[in-house]
Amino acid sequence: MKKAAIGVDIGGTNTAIGVVDELGNVVVKDNIATPSHGDVDRYMDDLTLAIRGLMNSVNLMNPEVEIMGIGIGAPNGNYYAGTIEHAANLSFRGIVQLVKLLKVRFPELQAIALTNDANAAAIGEMIYGGAKGMKNFVMFTLGTGVGSGIVVNGDLVYGCDGFAGECGHTTLIPDGRLCGCGSWGHMEAYCSAPGMKRTAFELMARYNANDSLLAGIPFNELDSKMIFDAAEKGDKIALEVFEKTGQWLGMSLADTAHHLSPEAIFLFGGPTAAGDYIFRPTKASMEEHLLTSFKNKIKILPSQLKPGDAPIVGASALVYKEIEKSDLN
Repeated sequence: MKKAAIGVDIGGTNTAIGVVDELGNVVVKDNIATPSHGDVDRYMDDLTLAIRGLMNSVNLMNPEVEIMGIGIGAPNGNYYAGTIEHAANLSFRGIVQLVKLLKVRFPELQAIALTNDANAAAIGEMIYGGAKGMKNFVMFTLGTGVGSGIVVNGDLVYGCDGFAGECGHTTLIPDGRLCGCGSWGHMEAYCSAPGMKRTAFELMARYNANDSLLAGIPFNELDSKMIFDAAEKGDKIALEVFEKTGQWLGMSLADTAHHLSPEAIFLFGGPTAAGDYIFRPTKASMEEHLLTSFKNKIKILPSQLKPGDAPIVGASALVYKEIEKSDLN
């Protein structure tokens, strides 16, 4: 019998759901709104209906497929407790017992587990992507924020309370930019997609660059794709944005390398689509800031997960890790 798992990615405005086969292919998928009303029970009813609908679709296509469980990636997801805790970009207040609520609705499933979205991406990379066979690596997700998932000796690092791996909130520049979390100078404020936008406007102001291709774009409309497009046309501001972002990112990755000595560091998210514009200065900066004993050992690699389906695929991979763990016990 063929096996599959449900992957659920809970975002601030949208919840993506998919059935993923053992090879990491999304068989069917759907999405529902992540509500602004804050009513957990209403949301759980909507989520249950969508998951049941996908399970029925798969069963009609191939009755031989067995759904093993549900894996969820969510902001502020606590793997140990199965909870979403005080997520700033969700309407649900306090602590939401998400795994407990799903287990009541899906008692027949073998495994239901939750973690944060960056951890889910790391598990997905380990099972389906470029980290197959690796026991020690780190995944950085560069998007609206900067998340990270740390794998040591083949196991994801959760720490004592389930919240380990917030590398994006290490201090990069003391008393630097205000971070979305409320602190100052964090890596996220410089190396995320919004961080790149802030860098672009700082550089345009510094050089009075009225001739930049980015100069006529309002702050709220500029994104990392526009910066990439301008760089492709030789725009000096856009090119320097990638250089500076790579320098900052490389400094942070060097710290991560010193802490963990990973085999590889994977980068995932919108800015990484710029390819060498971001990878070249990042690698150079990391090597510059590494101790001699670490130099030329640690690879910086692009994620091999498909960008559109990666959050779903990563979340679904959590199911197989849970089953593997229960089999060992």
